[in-house]
Amino acid sequence: MPTPASAPSEMAFFSLLVRSGSFSAAARELDITTPAVSKRLAQMEARLGVQLLNRTTRRIGLTPEGEVYLEHARRILADIGDMEQLVSNSVAAPKGLLRVNATLGFGRSHIAPLISDFAKRYPEVQIQLQLTVNPPSLTEDAFDVCIRFGEPPDARMIARRIASNRRLICAAPAYLTRQGTPQVPNDLAQHNCICIRQGEEAYGIWHLRSGQRSETVKVRGTLSTNDGEIAVNWALAGHGLIMRAEWDIAKYLASGRLRQVLANWQTPGADIHAVYPQSLQTAARVRAFVDFVVNAFSASNPLGQVLQEEISS
Repeated sequence: MPTPASAPSEMAFFSLLVRSGSFSAAARELDITTPAVSKRLAQMEARLGVQLLNRTTRRIGLTPEGEVYLEHARRILADIGDMEQLVSNSVAAPKGLLRVNATLGFGRSHIAPLISDFAKRYPEVQIQLQLTVNPPSLTEDAFDVCIRFGEPPDARMIARRIASNRRLICAAPAYLTRQGTPQVPNDLAQHNCICIRQGEEAYGIWHLRSGQRSETVKVRGTLSTNDGEIAVNWALAGHGLIMRAEWDIAKYLASGRLRQVLANWQTPGADIHAVYPQSLQTAARVRAFVDFVVNAFSASNPLGQVLQEEISS
């Protein structure tokens, strides 16, 4: 069995090796020989009794056991760094691995540029950004911070609101001229509606509320997709009605390329939150990033003013 001091060292070595992508690249980063890297990995695998990597002449790949080891190693290394910083009450800049998840459209247009600015301010933070159509399960240890739309998750997670937001129903003027404008929610069932398959929301079910009255409509259409940007483009081309987050369509509403319908009916909220586990609330890298994002989208910040203008009523 390894000593407590050697275990973190092995985990750091393995994490670096996988990140490097090859034995030779890891050797250059560690300033040792390629055979030395191979030998150290072989010693790890012999001690554990499992193969962690599949080797080829040019690249390496994780075995199922290697994937499990890497996932836990990265989390443990991050926890060690957080613990040391918390215990020492260090005032040093945040550092370590920060894993961020966001949706494709919002992540590409708003979160990715913010990460660029954050990385310049905190160069010791290693950031991994993954954009997905569907948000990952919050019960999995796959991300440190998730940028999500809608109601905050359960009490096991912390959610800080980045910006208020709504979902709106709209269509291109050409479509409304051709097919008419729905006057009540039940009219939606007679229209061609562009459906988006995302997250855990029921597919093709639109919920609307006006005061104490609520309506649930099963909508149908000839076009559906799991990509919001594609759906918006189809709506702009006049194919049908769409329900979409206000930040995504505000510029088209302002220009007249899309027109809101059923404006007196509210659809489910889509406020934007930064969500992270309670276990990471003291992690310097997480606190710094969430504060950075919240501040960037605040009304007092020029970038935040732009977003607020995009999603304001």
